[in-house]
Amino acid sequence: MLEMLSQAILPSVVTSGDISTGLQDNVWDLVLNAGPTVKMVLLLLMLFSIISWGIIFLKFRVIRAAIKETELFLGMFWETAKLSQIYAEAKKLQHSPLAEIFRSGYIELEKFRKLATSPMQDLGQANPDLDLISPIMGMGNIRRALEQAMIAERTRLEKNLNFLATTGSTSPFIGLFGTVWGIMDAFRKIGVRGSTNLATVAPGISEALIATAVGLFAAIPAVVAYNYYLGKVKNLSSEMDNFSSEFLNIIQRNFEATRKAQQ
Repeated sequence: MLEMLSQAILPSVVTSGDISTGLQDNVWDLVLNAGPTVKMVLLLLMLFSIISWGIIFLKFRVIRAAIKETELFLGMFWETAKLSQIYAEAKKLQHSPLAEIFRSGYIELEKFRKLATSPMQDLGQANPDLDLISPIMGMGNIRRALEQAMIAERTRLEKNLNFLATTGSTSPFIGLFGTVWGIMDAFRKIGVRGSTNLATVAPGISEALIATAVGLFAAIPAVVAYNYYLGKVKNLSSEMDNFSSEFLNIIQRNFEATRKAQQ
């Protein structure tokens, strides 16, 4: 019985020497000996990976600068009484989204002040409702300016993050396509050679699996970076919303105090 089993198994067994003749020495040899379709897939995945890493490093610098300068701006904003002084200092903080929102709101506030200090009195057409309407119109203009600045800053901070999301979601499937194609090509070669031993099958499958490995190599860092940076952008967005509301409240209180003083 044992002799019959050994006779049935031994013909299909290959030695390590037979396998070494079919397998290449390293991963680079596997890539060089892969088929043209697999090479195209690997080239596309490497391009995705290079661009993703460039975006990762770029967004790291942008978001780090935004967080650092935002902390500096908030400390200066709450410690300084004059808005004009805050505006002068905010010009130096080019990477802070809150500083940019403040600059937009302050510019609109100054436009309203210039308009309010020289209404139609110069033309002899004083309006008794002007004191009531002007603050309402001014608050509306300032609110729109702040909202536009917030949209612009969110867009700036989220720029290129969609590419990381696309890389993370599509790279594994592109790599899987390369693997499936490589395995199909390996089985076709097996059919042409008419041999099914391990030395014939292993090289083709190894070449095909490289595509999946490269796809995961491109996707994993992209997904991790996307989730990390998206969380940071959400935190900054919350700070922008809170600051915008607080800034509007400060302006509203100033309007009310000015109107009471004039009465």
